[in-house]
Amino acid sequence: MSLDTRLQQLTQWIQQDWPDASIEVASADASFRRYFRVTHNGKTSIAMDAPPEHEDCAPFVDITQRLCKTGVHVPEIYRQNIEHGFLLMEDLGNTPYLDKLNDDTADELYGNALKALIEIQGANTQGLPDYDEALLQSEMDLMPEWFLSKHLDITPSAEQQKIIERTFAVIATAVSQQPQVFVHRDYHSRNLMVVEKGKKGGGCTLNTLLHNPGIIDYQDAVLGPISYDLVSLLRDCYIQWPNAKIAEWALGFKQDAEKAGLMNKVPDATFIQWFDYMGLQRHIKVLGIFARLNHRDGKTNYLDDLPLTLHYVMEVGKKYPLTRPLIELCYEWKIPQKIILPK
Repeated sequence: MSLDTRLQQLTQWIQQDWPDASIEVASADASFRRYFRVTHNGKTSIAMDAPPEHEDCAPFVDITQRLCKTGVHVPEIYRQNIEHGFLLMEDLGNTPYLDKLNDDTADELYGNALKALIEIQGANTQGLPDYDEALLQSEMDLMPEWFLSKHLDITPSAEQQKIIERTFAVIATAVSQQPQVFVHRDYHSRNLMVVEKGKKGGGCTLNTLLHNPGIIDYQDAVLGPISYDLVSLLRDCYIQWPNAKIAEWALGFKQDAEKAGLMNKVPDATFIQWFDYMGLQRHIKVLGIFARLNHRDGKTNYLDDLPLTLHYVMEVGKKYPLTRPLIELCYEWKIPQKIILPK
């Protein structure tokens, strides 16, 4: 079925109730999902098109309901047709955090996002998939397959492959031992929206302090490590902050998480190591995902984000004896010269 046919069916579905509604493209993401802005009686909504043969929008509805109960700002769902993969929901605007983050706004925007994250981590996790050691490991395996082999034409020797496998096993084991909470799984500056003050989500009881951020793209939520969403936010693949500032934000979050009962008290150094190892897992995975999006799906724009992602891997990986051998391999393969790192 062509995309034009999908759009025609979506339009007919919307116009059953709103005959005069107009529809225009809002955005697409790294999956098969597309989003359209619907205008009716001077107000806008967002329509999601999730082709059932590729995407299941039922998890999005389920997670929306779970997050609604925490008081964070997720879009109210007005209408749904799960069978055909159509949703009509609240419009959270078109201003992602990424467009507004700068030295003057960062403390306030991240402060709001970190408060919301505390609420998210207390959401109902019953029945969510486990972000277990096997899944953590399989995600990192995307890096040698797509980033090394497909993108850089690097074939590790048998000994080099053992180093990769040992490093991945160390990271997966360490990360899986962190406290387990509700994990959004893609909590970063492109999935957090700057929402007008006073805006309310119709179906949710909003915590009035948390109108910002508007939160999207949470359908892949899991039960997993407490630092996963934190590192997604603070070591974002799309924007970079000084290490001292990242540590300040991360340790502030740690204190709030301890007060909220999400984790027992641990030394700051322990939490930073959790954060670092989690970042390594995520960024190693993302190197593979960005390369795959380019080579398999033709989404070349993600190559622009490889340098910062690799920078995080190189910078953090060399801090720890058990991960340093992987970084030494990267230098041996001259990867920093091939993927020019940011300063």
